[in-house]
This record gives sequence, structure tokens and C-alpha cells, in this order.
Amino acid sequence: MLKRLEELKQNTLKQLKTVGDSSALRELEGATIGKKGELTTILRSIGTLPAEERKAVGEKANQVKQALAAAIEVREEEIRAQEMAADMQAGAIDVTLPGRPIATGRIHPANQALRDIYDIWAEMGFQVYRSPDVETDDNNFSLLNIPPYHPARDMWDTFHTTEPDVLLRTHTSPGQIRAMQEYAPEPIRVILPGMCYRYEQVTVRSEFQFNQVEGLAVGYNIRMTDLKGTMAAFARRFYGADRQVRFRSSHFPFTEPSIEVDVQCILCDGAGCQVCKYTGWLEIAGAGMVHPVVLKNGGYEPTRFSGFAFGMGTERSIMLKHGVQDIRHFWGNDLRFLEQF
Repeated sequence: MLKRLEELKQNTLKQLKTVGDSSALRELEGATIGKKGELTTILRSIGTLPAEERKAVGEKANQVKQALAAAIEVREEEIRAQEMAADMQAGAIDVTLPGRPIATGRIHPANQALRDIYDIWAEMGFQVYRSPDVETDDNNFSLLNIPPYHPARDMWDTFHTTEPDVLLRTHTSPGQIRAMQEYAPEPIRVILPGMCYRYEQVTVRSEFQFNQVEGLAVGYNIRMTDLKGTMAAFARRFYGADRQVRFRSSHFPFTEPSIEVDVQCILCDGAGCQVCKYTGWLEIAGAGMVHPVVLKNGGYEPTRFSGFAFGMGTERSIMLKHGVQDIRHFWGNDLRFLEQF
């Protein structure tokens, strides 16, 4: 056994001199000192040898293993240096060649749509008013004519916080109260963009977080005709000058009377399809005249002032404008989708 160990050592050292690449070195290492190598097999079989031979064979085997491990490590460094030199020579950089173009980032489609919406409303005299994402129950519900236990609260599945009466806003309408209380009794025209949060199941048409743009105009002698003309002007600027607009009666606790605004379906041009549920129309906003209770809560005397308000979902607007049929694409971070915009 001692003779075999010495032969294994000498043969392996000779083979190391002829090994030319990392792959062959790994194979040689595995065949000698690896888990299934010959030397490892000898070490595991020492217990079967006669007692008087075990000590000598064990010491010799460990000496051979240490010698081979050191020799393999030296050869590995030599081969790595040779391979690196070959790679650098084969792949030498030509500094005269033009560099690879660096891909630049893009504006998210939701932010693109928001900028377009800002521009349109700015042309109509509306300024941007920012309000917080975390709101009080009063601003989000009570001051908007939705008192506790009002059945309309079932329309919004709310994220509540650990603080009493503090929640994530379910719509941007609480910004109406903040804007009115800040500017009353002066007339105002503002839009209130921001993220909203609802505890809803994610589907192709709904998300638990989404952008919304609220609009509010308060002044003297503002009428429903002003609201209808303003919404029609926005729809034709955003969706196309030839796009037809219609208004339907509806109900929202913070407006009276209330309407919903539809545009002719972009995908089928009003002929009827699965997206528009074969009606030829797609809803783009809810709107109405500001309820007298809300005006009063905002600091305006309802007998002197009137106003209108509207709300629209940004992602929904992009879906209608570009024919996107799954709202989840906007937050899926799939570059194949985002780079189209």
C-alpha cells in the first residue's frame, strides 16, 4: 500500500505538468483527491488493514494528499493566468470602435398620462393641488356627506391604520375638502391627482392601488352646463377631436345632481365589442354639482356659491386610449409592455 501511494503521488505530479486547461485539472483532481478519487478510497479503507500497517499507511496517505493538493493549487493559478492572457488576446478591445448605446429610462405610462392630463386642465385654468395619501375618516367620508354607517361606504373597501379614524384614502375626493378649507371664500379651480387605495381583489379591470385625478371648480353661478361643456372639452382633447361624448344620470353622495361621462368606444368606434360590453360606450369619469353639505363643510355658503366636481382613473384612461385590456400590466414591471409607451 505504501508503494501504491508513492506511485499515485509521482504519476499525478507528472500529469499535472501536462494538464492544459481548468476542465482537465478538475477531472484529475476528482480522480485523485476528490470525494470519489483513488486516494480518498485508500484513506477510507485503512480500517480494513492489519493493525501494524494502519499508522504508516495513514501518515503516508495524508502526506500524499497534502502534497497533491498544494501542487494542484499551484497549477490552477498557472492555468488561470494562461487562460486570462489568452482571453485578453482573443478579445482585445478596439478603442476606435463606437461604444454600445446605453438604454435610457422612460417615463412610466401612468406618469405620461398624468402629464397630458395636467396640460389639458392647465389650459382650462385649473391648477394642481396636492393632498396626502393618508387621510382622516372625516375628510375621506364624513365631510363628503358620507357619515358613519352610511350605505355608500360599502362602495369603498378601505385600508384602515392602527390609528383611530386614520386610513389610506379610497379616492382623491378628500382633497376637495382640504382645497376648499384652504381657499374659502375665494373661487377656485383645481385638479387633485394622486394614488388611491382600496382593499379589492386584483383583476383585469381593478387594482388595490391606482392613480386618480379629481377636479373641483367653485365660484358664482356655476351650472351643470359648465360641467358638461368642460368634460366634453377634456374628452375630445385627450381621446381625439372626433370622439363622441355622452352623459348619464348617476348618484354620488358628495354631488347633486350626479352624472357619469362616457366616450365612444375607441376599440370598436361605437359598433359594440367585448370591452365596452357591446354598448359602444366607455365610462371615463364620474361627476356632478358639489353637494350643498360638502360646500358648507369646505367653508363656502351654498346660497352664494356653487361648483362642480369630477373624478377619473388614470390607468383606466390609458386603457381606453390605447386599447389595453389588463390593468395589471401597469404595475407588473414588464419592460415589453412599458417600452411601448
